[in-house]
Amino acid sequence: MDRPVLAATSPLSRPASRSKQQVVAENMRLLNQLRWIAVAGQIAAILFAAFVLEVQLPLVPMLAVAALLGLGNLLFVTTQRQTWIVPGELLLALLLDMAALTAQLYLSGGTNNPFVALYLLQIVLGAILLPPAFASFLLLVSIGAFIFLTFRHLPLDLTVPGPGGVDLRLLGEEIAFVMVAVLLVLFMVRIIDNLRRADRSVAELRQRAAEEDSIVRMGLFASGAAHELGTPLSSLSVLVGDWEHDPTFAADPRLQEELSDARRAVERCREIVSDILDSSGHTRGEAMGLVKASELLEGLIADWTLLHEDVPLGAEIEAARSARIPAEPALRQALWSLLENAGEASPHGVVMRTEVAGERLLVDILDFGPGFTSEQIARLGQAGQSPKGPGHGLGLFLAASVARRLGGELSARNRANGGAQVRLALPLVGAAS
Repeated sequence: MDRPVLAATSPLSRPASRSKQQVVAENMRLLNQLRWIAVAGQIAAILFAAFVLEVQLPLVPMLAVAALLGLGNLLFVTTQRQTWIVPGELLLALLLDMAALTAQLYLSGGTNNPFVALYLLQIVLGAILLPPAFASFLLLVSIGAFIFLTFRHLPLDLTVPGPGGVDLRLLGEEIAFVMVAVLLVLFMVRIIDNLRRADRSVAELRQRAAEEDSIVRMGLFASGAAHELGTPLSSLSVLVGDWEHDPTFAADPRLQEELSDARRAVERCREIVSDILDSSGHTRGEAMGLVKASELLEGLIADWTLLHEDVPLGAEIEAARSARIPAEPALRQALWSLLENAGEASPHGVVMRTEVAGERLLVDILDFGPGFTSEQIARLGQAGQSPKGPGHGLGLFLAASVARRLGGELSARNRANGGAQVRLALPLVGAAS
């Protein structure tokens, strides 16, 4: 049974964009990873200080705090969603870290403990990850905790030299500095990269919105022009019909042949106008039907042969015989535009070739012209002025837009033996019966 396709809601048709919630969720995952490092670091530091440096510490309470921090992090990890988090979850996670740090410092000298510098890590993370109001609240909590630890804490004696006469306070300050510096660099590099990718995604969406706006404006113009062209085309059709039946023209076989060509051209123009009007009235995002790829391409080849007798079209479309693709009215016009571009660049002949690769139908348009410049390939599918002048250069832009809307893509390259190749990749949505 044939499956319907979505015109504008297919996930393949969208850029690899990242919403704000997805960015926040990724930041939360990075924070969870950092917390595992903190848990392991706390346990290692406590055991090293107690058994190697012989510092007197309340081992059981301090290890219990580290275990509770690990349990809290396990809860965060197991309940986190892939693309969103509960509002305020980041603040809650940072408050957990700050509470654990405050408890450890309370048990080991308060502000006399060199590791009090780890508060700075929490403050910096809050400033980057949280909204201003939440970041300010976290700052006030850290200041309150620091003041509390100044006056209330269990004693920690670091004046007694450690094994080998080591200055324990100096050693603690050096370790604390290295920890804060390393953790800040590791986390900041990753979080900034995450934010940059989000910014790039926003820029892509803005570019896509600008391109879609251009398409809408061109569509409105085309629809209006189609309405205006309907009347003169009908008049021309009537005139051509009268001339075909006029005895004067009927007596001349050459004129009859030319009138026949004129009638076909007028009918073709009327079909194009009808397609434009039908397309402008088609609601994007609704379930779209399917069409046999071979029927679409064969009709296109027949019309091209009829209207471009001086530009031969070589067709190799056997691969499309058993394929179905979305029945999008604009797709035919997109392919026609690609053929027109190829015909202009290579008036002595063009080639259309199809290939099935995975779940896509590849339609290649080959020409034997001068090829693309590097700048043209870099700007493929973007709206802009063409070197051919105003009103030109829209074919590739429209074709790229149609391909994206259907979940495909447009690409181009210069062929090694001369000429250019433009490839339209379209999603396969069923097999032709």
